[in-house]
Amino acid sequence: MPEIIQSICILDDDSSVLSSLQQLLDSDGFAARTFDNPDRFLAYAQEHAVTLVLLDVWMPGTNGIEVQERLHEFSPGTRVIVMTGREEARVRDAAMESGAFAFLVKPFDDEAFLTLVHSAVDGGS
Repeated sequence: MPEIIQSICILDDDSSVLSSLQQLLDSDGFAARTFDNPDRFLAYAQEHAVTLVLLDVWMPGTNGIEVQERLHEFSPGTRVIVMTGREEARVRDAAMESGAFAFLVKPFDDEAFLTLVHSAVDGGS
């Protein structure tokens, strides 16, 4: 079972996604903090060590790629799993070029998702 000291954050503007991912992570022994606002997440991440962020691409006012780039300016070691409801090659390429650990299209398989989270928090590639 993972250690609770791993800090996982979820950033998505959809409350149902936040809730379901938090429950899924909780069921596997992870504690996750949720955010529905990019600025609140970035403010939190500036003050706390974040191991992994699960980051939605399409949010009002900004997009996940911009958030990822801003995050890596002050926290380059934070791993990012980018999530989106739309498969777009240019978005995937931008996310991976900006240093994303992985790129997922919603909906995704729970077991594959948890395997990816374990790999990210354990420092895998």
